[in-house]
This record gives sequence, C-alpha cells and structure tokens, in this order.
Amino acid sequence: MLGRVGRFSVAHRKSVLVGTAVFFLVAAGLGGGVASRLSSGGFDDPSSESSRAAEQIKDDFGKQQPDLVFLVTAKSGTADDPAVGAAAQELTTNLAAEKQVARAVSYWSLGNPPPLRSEDGRQALVLVSLRGDDNEVMDAARELAPKYGKDSGPITVRVGGFAEVFREVNHQVEADLLRAELIAFPITLLLMVLVFGSVVAAGLPLAVGAIAIVGTFLVLLVVSSLTEVSIFALNLTTAMGLGLAIDYSLFIVSRFREELHNGREPHDAVVRTVQTAGKTVAFSALTVAVALAALLVFPLAFLRSFAYAGIGVAVLTGFVAIVSLPALLAVLGPRVNSLRLLRRDPKPVGEGVWHRIATFVMRRPVPIAVSVVAVLILLGVPFLRIQFGLPDDRVLPTSASSRQVQDDIRTNFASNEAFALQVIATDIGDPAARADTIDGYAAALSRAPGAARVDALTGSYIDGRQVAPAGPISARFVARDATWLSVVPSVEPYSDAGERLAKSVRATPAPFPVLVTGNSAELVDSKESLFSRLPLAAGLIALATFVLLFLMFGSILVPVKALVLNVLSLSATFGALVWIFQDGHFSGFLDFTPTGTLPATVPLLLFCLAFGLSMDYEVFLLSRIKEEHDHTHDNTRSVAVGLERTGRIVTAAAVLISVVFIAFATSSVSFIKIFGLGLTIAVLMDAFVIRATLVPAFMRIAGEANWWAPKWMRRIHDRIGISETEEPAPEARAPDEHVPEPVGSR
Repeated sequence: MLGRVGRFSVAHRKSVLVGTAVFFLVAAGLGGGVASRLSSGGFDDPSSESSRAAEQIKDDFGKQQPDLVFLVTAKSGTADDPAVGAAAQELTTNLAAEKQVARAVSYWSLGNPPPLRSEDGRQALVLVSLRGDDNEVMDAARELAPKYGKDSGPITVRVGGFAEVFREVNHQVEADLLRAELIAFPITLLLMVLVFGSVVAAGLPLAVGAIAIVGTFLVLLVVSSLTEVSIFALNLTTAMGLGLAIDYSLFIVSRFREELHNGREPHDAVVRTVQTAGKTVAFSALTVAVALAALLVFPLAFLRSFAYAGIGVAVLTGFVAIVSLPALLAVLGPRVNSLRLLRRDPKPVGEGVWHRIATFVMRRPVPIAVSVVAVLILLGVPFLRIQFGLPDDRVLPTSASSRQVQDDIRTNFASNEAFALQVIATDIGDPAARADTIDGYAAALSRAPGAARVDALTGSYIDGRQVAPAGPISARFVARDATWLSVVPSVEPYSDAGERLAKSVRATPAPFPVLVTGNSAELVDSKESLFSRLPLAAGLIALATFVLLFLMFGSILVPVKALVLNVLSLSATFGALVWIFQDGHFSGFLDFTPTGTLPATVPLLLFCLAFGLSMDYEVFLLSRIKEEHDHTHDNTRSVAVGLERTGRIVTAAAVLISVVFIAFATSSVSFIKIFGLGLTIAVLMDAFVIRATLVPAFMRIAGEANWWAPKWMRRIHDRIGISETEEPAPEARAPDEHVPEPVGSR
C-alpha cells in the first residue's frame, strides 16, 4: 500500500507540494488564534463529589471559595490601628463594587475575627470570590491584581489566592515556552546540520514540524468548538511537533540517501524509502497516537486536551513525513545533499561501532541482560513510594509575588482561611429549626484531625466546643432548605494531611445527606478519578500496541518484549523523578521547591508520551532487523546489521529530541520542569540503554523464536498484516552488500 503512496507522491510531486503549502497557509491563518479559544481550567472531574458540591453551593449560596486573597500589611503599627482599618475597609468596599466580584469580605468587614489576622498582628486578609467560569476568573484576576495590589496610604497590598497563582503560572509558562523555543530551535538546527551533513537536509525537519504544528492548531480550534480544550495543549503541540518531525524526517531522509548511495534513481529511491522507512514512520505515528488516545478515558478536560493535541500532531507529522516530504525529496533528488558542510566516507556493513556493540552484547546476552535489568529495577525502586498531589503556589519560583503571599500566609497565620472545606446539606427543611442538629454536627467536624475551626449557622467551633455564638454573618450559611458549613484547615490543603482531613470530614457521621468540596476534597476526588481509570488506560495502550506490532512483524514475542522493556525503562524514569522532585535532590541546582508529592496528572501524561516515543525507536530498530532477517534468515547477523543501520540514526534522533525537551526543563514552573526532564531521561535511557543492550541481548536469547506465532495467528497476519520488506520493481533493485550508513548520521 505504501508503495502506491510513494509512487503517488513522486508522480504528483508538484501538486502534493502545492497542496501542502495551501494547507499550511490556511491552518496558520485560522489556527493562529486558537489560544483565545482555549480554556484555563479543566483540572477537575465534573462528576466528582467535590465538583457537584461546589456547583450546589454556588447555586444556593453564591460562590464561597475565595479566588483572590489580598494580604494587607500595615506599614507601621498593627492591622487594628484606625488608619490601617479605614484604608483596608475602603479596599474591601471597592473590591466588592467591582462587576467581576461575587463576594468580598475581610478581617475588618467581619468584625476582626482572629483567624484572618497574622500572629504578629501586622497583617490581615481580604478574601474575594469572582464571578464566571475559569477563563472569566483568570481575566478578572489579570485586571484586579495590578489594580489593587500596591501601596495605598498606611497599607501595602499584595495579591495571592488560587486565581492569582494560576494567572502567574500561565504567564510564566508562556514566557518559558518562548524561551524554550529560542533555546531549542537554534541548537537543534545546528545539531541537525551536523547530523545530516548538509544545510538543505537539515532544514527538512523544521519544515515538517512547522506544518504539523500549525495543522494541529487548526485541529484544536475545531475541537474547542465542540468541547473544552486546555491551553496547555499548545505546549505539547510545539514540543511533540518538532520532536516527531525530527525523528520521522531523520528516518526518511537517511533511508533516501542510503537508497541513492545504493545506486537507485532518485524517484525509485523515494518509492523504496516510503515502502520501508515510510512504513516504519506510519506505524510509529499510529503507536504514538494510540498511546496518547488512552488519555481520553480520563474525565479531566486537562488530560483529554493532551490526547486531542497528541493524536493530531502525531497523525499530521506522520502524514507529512510519508506524503509531502517524499514529494519534496523527489524534486530535490541528489540536491538534498546541497550545501554540504561535512563529508564522511561510509563504512561497509560489519565495521561500524554499533555492529561491534551488538556483537559484544550477543556474545554475552544473559549476564548483560541480567545486569542491565537489575540496574533498571534498582533505579525504579523510588517509584514504589511515589506520592501524588495537585499543583499549588509552590510550582512557582520564590520570586513570584503570589508565591510570596502564600508563603507569608503559610508562615504567619494559624489557619488557611482561603482553602476551607465546604460541607453542604440540602433538602433539610428550615435550617433554623434544626439548629441543635447542626450544632452537634459542627462540633463533631471540628474534632477532625487537621481542622483548625468550623464555622456554621450556629457559630464557630474548635476541638469539639463552641468558641463563638451565631452572629450577623451567620446568615450566609442559610438558603431556603439548605445550609453549609466551613471547615478551615490547619494543614496544607494539597498534602497527605489535607487528604486525611477531607476523608475524615466525609467519614464523620452526618444527621442529613451532605456533599464535601474544597481543595483537599478535590485532591481526594482527582486521585480517585485518575487512578480508577488507570488500569483501563494502561490496558488499552498495551493491547493496541501488541496488535500493531503483531500486524507489522507477525510475532507474539516481539510485542511482548517491547512492552516489558518499555515498562522497565519507564519505571526507572519515574524512579528518578521521585528521587529528584518528590524527595528534593538537586532542588537547589534545578531551582524548585519540593513538596513531597508529584502532580497526579504529570506521571500519567509522561507515561503516555514516553511510551509512544519509546515505541517509535523500537519500531524503527525492529523493522530493520526484520528486513535483514527476511533477506538472510540469520538471527544474529540481522540483529547486528539492524542495530548498525539504525544505531546512529536513533542516537541522533534521541539527542535532537532531547534538546527540545531539556529546553522545557529550564522552565521556572516546576511541573513543566518535571515534564521536560522526565521526557529527556526517558528518551535517552531508551536510546542508549534499552536499544544498545537489552534489545540485542533478548533477540539473541530468543533466536528464531523472535518471529514465531501460532498458526492461527500467522494466518491472521498473512491476511491483514503488513510486511515491512515489500520489494520494489526488479530494475530498481540495488545490491545489499556494503550498504553504508547515512551520511552525517554518525
């Protein structure tokens, strides 16, 4: 089938290139403004208890969870000084009058409750809830924070809270993305010139990447008209678009040059390239798309957005690499080597360093395999103690203003008023008539480990006893036949202690049906939502990968081995991330604040991405081994020659794509740093450890069993499988002896 695709690209090369150019211009024109259509939210499960409770409170009582926290500091004296109080009360009144503000209360407007004042008395809080959805909240924070976060007479006002933290995260990620691109593009281009050996060939991956990236922007624009898409999907689009373009272009161009060196005419070389390397690219793109499609099983729009972007960029990059790029190669022909900067004489097969590595490994396959597996297992041990959390202000650098505000609140205030849990009860009749019941329930909640205080219709409670009676503000806890209670934590909301508090609140016997929301409850629900679906996602990835590899190679051992090696590689990668980011090693050098957890969504995203990229290299290597084995039926030689012909290409691809990912690791936002460093470790470990040692070792141990399948499965493969060694026309054939490595791929 791909032979026909190659012949089509050659025969209609000008039309294909014109069509590609038109698509690029249309996609750039329409998709260039996609960012304005994307969401800043999508981090919660709409069907979870915390989401349903938040919506119920919003419907019955108005929004109660503060989005912005204004930290007011007296320039002299204390927060109780008349001048300070007057200025702070004016601030509260002005904020309450803003059209974006649903509710604004403060230490001064609520009658000076001690929990809203710092322990040294110099600082106090203004709590602001904003109207609208996540995007509208971000817009409001963008407007209100600079307007009110400044010196005003006797007070200094700084802004924190979830909305301001998230606004600064978005701003920082945008700046970091631009810096990453400015770092990655020139370095990648320079390395590609060194790898390809010519300026013309080095420019091809950038062209493929640009088309795939803007094409995916258009895809996201269409998808965003149907469902919520996170703005963070743009980061993945850029990184994966450039990374996959480098991989696929390197595979295609290297094989094309190899076929030219074998004596084929340029058009025949293009067809043969698409039949072989093109088939590998097609299966690799499909494997990456399948791995990322597994994210669709999760209910969080944030994760599903990465599936939309990942599927789009993988499919588009693969399509451009096997249709548009061959058409361009048919036009260029030998001129693909124009502006050559480096010229190397290729060595005959059997004399390269990767051939010697493969031969060395296959002479001692058992001890090498055992040793490497033991090291990978040892590296993966820290993964057994992984703790999952959600991002908070500590993902920002300490220089960020909202981070400084939250650090001050964390240090100087006895409780965390802005992160209270809310417990809502509906359909209970007249709440005032059930005051005694509410009183007992509030007292019970205040005994929960990690609860600093409980506020309710009937007053305030600490450690099981009432410390303040009902007052004027108690009316906010009543609406028709519903009431709610506020459980203020004394612990970090996104922590093990916060999680235990949420579970304890939910486990406290209630005299009526209740729902619980708040940051700690969201943590519990997010973990439950994610990990309850993790087996399904992993099972789908494993099954789809097995089927794809079986259809390509007609073997049951090759897919199983590939899955096992990927699991080993990824467990070692995750072990390293736990050791670095959860335990805090190298936190000073890498400039991040360890919190004792990893963001729950990041490992899931990393797993799908790294799994797809690992299979990318696996398919490329195995396809050359299978091609050689079909010609010679010599297992040992086919492994050595396959590794020799692909070793330098895979190494070059891994180094190039790692430059892209490590540029993202320079981000000041810690979860982007985890993302970039994690993918870098996974790619390099896969290319240098798995492909160089374990693949040849296990292929040597298995021998001819590598290509075995039961007769019934063999019949399936013969009917619907795809052979990698589809032969070109006899007159276009070149001898297989002394096939050189691609020029510039060393």
